[in-house]
Amino acid sequence: MPTLTIKNIPDDLYNALKHIAEQHHRSINSEVIVCLKKTLLPSRISPNERLQNIQSLRSQITPGVISTEEIDQAINEGRP
Repeated sequence: MPTLTIKNIPDDLYNALKHIAEQHHRSINSEVIVCLKKTLLPSRISPNERLQNIQSLRSQITPGVISTEEIDQAINEGRP
């Protein structure tokens, strides 16, 4: 398996990586691998799974909380 060495990592980036690795109970090396996989090899979800996610989110929205007039006002705010 190949080895990768990363040099000159900014302190704030390293500290953030270390913190996240601790939260996930991983080594920094393992956390870097997970981050690279998420970024470079994103998993694809099926259209049905995406639709289920959308429907789940929609079911959590309370209808009628914002009126049509409030939406129109928000759209028009700041327009010349």
